Amino acid sequence: MGRKERHLVGLDLGTSKVTAIVGELRDGRDIEIIGLGVAESQGIRRGAVVGIEAAVESIRKAVEEAELTSGVEIDNAYIGLSGNHIKGFNSRGVVAVAGKNREVTRDDLQRAIDAARAVSLPPGREILHVLPQEFVVDDEDGIGDPVGMTGSRLEVNVHIVTGSASVTQNLVLCVNRAGVNVREPVLEQLAAAEAVLTEDEKELGVGLVDIGGGTADLAIYERGALWHTGVVAVGGDHFTNDIAVGLRMPVPEAEKLKRRCGAALSTLVGDDECMDVVSVGGRPTRTMPRRILSEVLQPRAEELFHGVWDEINRAGYERSLNSGIVLTGGGANLDGMVEIAEQIFDMPVRRGEPQGVGGLADHITSPAFATAVGLLIHANHRRGRHDDAASVGMFGRLTHRIMGVLKEFF
Repeated sequence: MGRKERHLVGLDLGTSKVTAIVGELRDGRDIEIIGLGVAESQGIRRGAVVGIEAAVESIRKAVEEAELTSGVEIDNAYIGLSGNHIKGFNSRGVVAVAGKNREVTRDDLQRAIDAARAVSLPPGREILHVLPQEFVVDDEDGIGDPVGMTGSRLEVNVHIVTGSASVTQNLVLCVNRAGVNVREPVLEQLAAAEAVLTEDEKELGVGLVDIGGGTADLAIYERGALWHTGVVAVGGDHFTNDIAVGLRMPVPEAEKLKRRCGAALSTLVGDDECMDVVSVGGRPTRTMPRRILSEVLQPRAEELFHGVWDEINRAGYERSLNSGIVLTGGGANLDGMVEIAEQIFDMPVRRGEPQGVGGLADHITSPAFATAVGLLIHANHRRGRHDDAASVGMFGRLTHRIMGVLKEFF
């Protein structure tokens, strides 16, 4: 394996920060984190480019820092996609089995996938992912690998993720202008799920809520596969703006105060706890009860989780989340988010931190780095599917043999 082939790069293009992370493949395809670069995000808002030059500069800074810490020249990367332009839906493809003696072949799988993805899209939209959920042979459903089975009718259920072609192209353009080629754009909650969810959770049913700066992205897994994706237009920046307005302070100082003293549940704050609040216009710094800050943050946290719960109910998965909810993304670091989510969802909630990597893992054990680490894991699975069944990847329960067959479709 050559030098460049041993290194994977993930780029998380968020509203608050741009993260570049470099992983090196060790024996057995384990990932060692060897480089990390983080830059303040400029020119990117809610997953879309709003200022090309500013976005390019942010990406370049993160990439240069990752190159410096890793000693590796970065020339290509997997990038994360998020935002309100992302739409997901389920589709089904049906074909007649054409194999000898009605035996299902790999060609039949290919034709079924083709039929499932042959959907009509509005102008300006493109398919980002086609994610198989299960196969059905005649009336027998829930099949992971139907090759070799006998039947006359083969069906496949898939989850199709689409996005705005122009939004994706502008992000790719910015990354390219920063000197990096894009290997593949990846849905951010799909990447985050790779890093923080266990296979048991995916099998039993779990909801992933990735709380970024501009939005909260939802992914629902059940029976080992992705069944629903959604976006709630509330993120960490809304919490920061509420503080800036409510306490009359500059936005950068509001962000610092949120990280230092913030709590989304006021009952977690003692009556005698105080904090220093920077004022606008050069006015003197004030000392205020910390509970006031919590009273500003709690309504926004409740709005976010009620929005997520409404999305789950609209999709009809409120009874499917047997493993509960996993919170990740930078917004999940706010004290009290797990507790208030448990109150609203009335189910177990945990904070998801990246797992399954080594090296500089201590530096990225935060929900804020879940997407970036997940991009590396996703890339590793993509590379490894043709080798052996050890690559689990984004297809959940589907076996290595199916993964290799379907690789050309995604």
